[in-house]
Amino acid sequence: MIVRHWLSVLLVCTAATVVLPVSQSFAQSATATTPQATAEDSTVLQKIVVKGKRVAPGSVADTPLATEITAKQLEEKQVTNFDDIGRSVDAGVNYSRGDAGFNLRGLSGARILTTIDSIPIPYISNSSRQGAFAPANANGGGDTFDFDSLSSLDIVRGADSSKGGSGMLGGAIVLNTLEPGDLIPEGRDWGAIVKSTYDSEDRSISGSAAAAKKIGNTSILFQGGYRNGHERDNMGDNDSYGRFRTEADPADFDQHNLLFKLRQELEGGHRIGLTAERFRRDLQTDLREQQGTGRTYMMDNYDGRELRDRDRVSLDYDYEAQSSDAFFSSARATLYWQDLKKESGSKGRTAANVAYGRNNEIENETWGFSGTATKDFEYSGLSHSVRIGLDVGVSSWSQYSWALCPTPTTCPSLNNQAEVPNVDSQNLGLTFEDKIEIGNNGFALTPGFRFDWFNYNPSTGGSFASNTGLTRFGDLNDRTEAGLSPKILATYDLTPDVQLYMQLAVGFRAPTVDELYSRFYNPTGRYAQLGNPDLEPEIGRGVEIGANFDTGDFTGRVAAFHTRYQNFIETVTSVDATGFTEFNYTNVSAATISGIEASAAKTFNNGINLHTSLAYAYGRNEETAQRLRSVAPFKAIIGGGWSNETFGFDLSSTLSAGMLTDHLNTPVTNTTDTTFDAPGYAIVDLTGWWTPEQVPGLRVQAGVYNIFDQEYFNALAVRDVNLISTASQPRDWYSEPGRTFKISLTKTF
Repeated sequence: MIVRHWLSVLLVCTAATVVLPVSQSFAQSATATTPQATAEDSTVLQKIVVKGKRVAPGSVADTPLATEITAKQLEEKQVTNFDDIGRSVDAGVNYSRGDAGFNLRGLSGARILTTIDSIPIPYISNSSRQGAFAPANANGGGDTFDFDSLSSLDIVRGADSSKGGSGMLGGAIVLNTLEPGDLIPEGRDWGAIVKSTYDSEDRSISGSAAAAKKIGNTSILFQGGYRNGHERDNMGDNDSYGRFRTEADPADFDQHNLLFKLRQELEGGHRIGLTAERFRRDLQTDLREQQGTGRTYMMDNYDGRELRDRDRVSLDYDYEAQSSDAFFSSARATLYWQDLKKESGSKGRTAANVAYGRNNEIENETWGFSGTATKDFEYSGLSHSVRIGLDVGVSSWSQYSWALCPTPTTCPSLNNQAEVPNVDSQNLGLTFEDKIEIGNNGFALTPGFRFDWFNYNPSTGGSFASNTGLTRFGDLNDRTEAGLSPKILATYDLTPDVQLYMQLAVGFRAPTVDELYSRFYNPTGRYAQLGNPDLEPEIGRGVEIGANFDTGDFTGRVAAFHTRYQNFIETVTSVDATGFTEFNYTNVSAATISGIEASAAKTFNNGINLHTSLAYAYGRNEETAQRLRSVAPFKAIIGGGWSNETFGFDLSSTLSAGMLTDHLNTPVTNTTDTTFDAPGYAIVDLTGWWTPEQVPGLRVQAGVYNIFDQEYFNALAVRDVNLISTASQPRDWYSEPGRTFKISLTKTF
């Protein structure tokens, strides 16, 4: 009944979203041709220039809890990979390699929403192929983009599903790709940019080019990039094979992306467009730490592979009202198709000289629609800005594990099957918020909510039919769930340059397909990795208070937050009387994360600039009183520099505290801590740039990173490492790169 009811709502809302802008366009056209229509009949709106972030109304990043990193900042900070964001731009951002995505406020993976041009990028995973099957770990999704294709990157912090829907428990990464207007200078009808970068960290060289042309009311953009490189460096110096190797394994990768955009301006403030995008990264690794004496595989005969692949096509619609009596003040809509695929595996020969191979493939294909509309009006002395939104998605999820087995009699029962069934899913999100400005005193109140509904339909056919755990661990059930995420945001403009805010909001995350339905059963190894079809959605309830300021030459923000999570999804281990072990997902009743963040940048008239960013957070599992090791230690970025119109430099230092022990002094957790608690560190980077007057549009930029060749560790990357275990490598294996350099050449036409 609920499905039929909301399908009816969906059809009505979709029709309204399509018909209303079109009917409004016809109404404006009819008014223009009516003799009685005069200039007095409508008020022409003046274009308002807003200082600060360039964010479209209704965007996930349209909130004071968001910060924008522009393409200029990405270039100035030489951001070419995920680690660079948290090292040189924002101390509150970390990269989690285990989850293949950003970590915000101690959360990562499926708890961080990632969008690109308002289209959500799903997080895909297969827990059955982790741990002992690490070479076949294909987790991720939000790592399938190229930095050179971006016009900006917005960081949205906090649990607030009223902005982005399911998955926004720790925040959101909002990616915005280049538009033709980003390349075409004022007074011209074309523009272009080419760029090349060399990075000694992975000995990679990259090249990208983008060009845009405007013909009348039609604009077109082409952008493409290619990057070729090798393994990411570390501080290890042991180039042996096997257990005691500390140097990074040799690797080669190829990465390319393509972006095409077509935009057509129409009368009445309408714009339609077409976008096509492709990203692919293929990594091949010689897994030497798994080869040789005491290891499972022959020397020089065991390789790993990882593939990231994402394609999308979208039809885009934008509308900006030309007069105050328009039905909508603005509207945005996107109809899209997106296909995301990740593969990870290995192949070679065992120590007994028997052929061996594994590959884990996960794919998610989605058809979706996302639309928002805003209406600005005054009523009873109050100024309102009402936003409504509709998000609809239909997805198909598939997974397959292939193996070339050294023991053909038992291996087929564990491989050449799906550990997760094919799942067809549907989701619906309805959003409403109203920004209410009370008089001209600078105070505004924004109540809002989002209703999310999802439905999963697993299939026991296909490759999942041969899964040996299918009949042993019960039936798979369809799953339908809904959630309501309210919020209230209060802002006060203390001065034209300073805004105070406080927000109470709720975040919502539906369990992933993997968490619900995964089945891996190993009768020989006496263990099973199982999903839990009865998992409840995760709920986060948070409060945040803060301030943003921008005087032109002095900008910054400060925030304090506390979030309590209900039904937090964690993995638990149970052993029965026969010694059989089950790894299963369960809901933890409560977990909390609290912290503070601050940043500031000051530019003086003499060209000197100073900047700083710091972040501290503390999280714990309230059931066990144990710290959440997904929360990064305190980190700060402090630096300064000088620049004029043709030359500049920046000297900055990244400082991090050490990871605190996992076990607190409580009766429940009074055990020996075997995990690697990364020590604190301080590293120094020096960057500089030059724009020679003799070659207009040319920019030369270079940087030396970790100048003093300091050995340090990413606390989140090693949080699960047990250095006592013989399965782990020596400590230096997990270290970050030493002294490296990067140089880039950019030419704008």
